[in-house]
Amino acid sequence: MDPIESGASTPKPSPRRLAVDTLLDAPLARAGDRARELREAGFDGVFTFEGPNDVFLPLVPAAAAGVDIMTNIAVAFPRSPTHLAHTAYDLHLASHGRFRLGLGTQIKAHIERRYGAKWSRPAARMAETLRAVRAVLTCWQRETPLDFHGEFFDLTLMPPTLRPGPNPYGLPPLLAGGVGRRMVTTVAEHADGLLVHPLNTDLFVRGPLTDAVHDGLVLSQRTRERFSVMLDVIVAAGRTEEEMRAAIKGARAMVAFYASTPAYRPVLDVEGYGALQVELHALIRAGRWSDIPHAIDDTLLSRVVAIGEPKDVAAELASRAHGVADRLGFYLPYRADPACVAEVLDELRART
Repeated sequence: MDPIESGASTPKPSPRRLAVDTLLDAPLARAGDRARELREAGFDGVFTFEGPNDVFLPLVPAAAAGVDIMTNIAVAFPRSPTHLAHTAYDLHLASHGRFRLGLGTQIKAHIERRYGAKWSRPAARMAETLRAVRAVLTCWQRETPLDFHGEFFDLTLMPPTLRPGPNPYGLPPLLAGGVGRRMVTTVAEHADGLLVHPLNTDLFVRGPLTDAVHDGLVLSQRTRERFSVMLDVIVAAGRTEEEMRAAIKGARAMVAFYASTPAYRPVLDVEGYGALQVELHALIRAGRWSDIPHAIDDTLLSRVVAIGEPKDVAAELASRAHGVADRLGFYLPYRADPACVAEVLDELRART
């Protein structure tokens, strides 16, 4: 039986409260200490992303901090399924069963010109990558032969001397990001959970995205209880005018950057801002990076970002997660006062 059918690696929604994760914003040398600081601040987990530094290495020292750890996201296509399986296995073991592997496709230009890898049919490649990683992990967990055949991968060699053996914490959950309907449906069919990109709105999440998740779960013959959704939300919280100005400036810049990407246009289309993506993309191609934040008006900003005093932000986060998410990704694209963040978390805990 396929593990996705047996539930061997399927995360389930917490019956108690909404789990909250945030970015592990520290260099490698401080990653462990920073993970402990974030745990003490009230976060349930930390995540890394595929940016200017390696996405996996900071999670090694963070694994001992007693928080959930995950990639959000690691770019899938330049890596082999076996490489991904080894890293996921080791981090799951090191964290005592607290690791989740979050994968994403990136876009064609980055895959081909930054990574030197192949790009084609991203939804099909992501589906097969998820299945192949799970096949390798299952081979080790059940101590059975590796026999995976697909369009992009044929994996049939796994000598006993190269198998780490069953992981005492089971299979690490496999999650993937998606925005477009085909990709979200693919993730809901083949993964254990969905990572909702931070460029999202309540209208988009409760409409097209929820519909696509439903379609994928029908294809995999699973119920929503056997599937996890992590909702990433950009936060702009402040208690003074100065804090609010800094928060909104950082949030507006992040929204502008993401909104310039064609792959994220479905979110803008739902809100009636589809043409804005073309405008932003043209500004970037012209090298006018400093101009793109000014193209994001206050209406769109308020639909994407949770903005306001701590109690208002907490209410917005609780409302947006209610009924659609099992975990919340807390994005702070600016230097926030820890005391302000703590107030948001305290208020959020009181509501979830």
